[in-house]
Amino acid sequence: MAATVTNPLTAPVSATYTVAGMSCGHCKATLTRVIGELDGVTGVDVQVGTGRVTVTATAEPDDAAIAEVVDEAGYELTGRV
Repeated sequence: MAATVTNPLTAPVSATYTVAGMSCGHCKATLTRVIGELDGVTGVDVQVGTGRVTVTATAEPDDAAIAEVVDEAGYELTGRV
């Protein structure tokens, strides 16, 4: 029986962060845009009501880069879930 090998470089990786200061659709659109512009990011799901942002990328998301763009946009990345 042959073993199935999954290439970790092709499997998407997701990370969820808590972000303070979000309150509306504009916040969601802004964070989706600025995080989505980062290298390797393939998806951004912003949940304003829970204050959570899930980032999907081609490799492990860069926490420092995400925190930087979130802060520059006027919000605060408060942690990783």
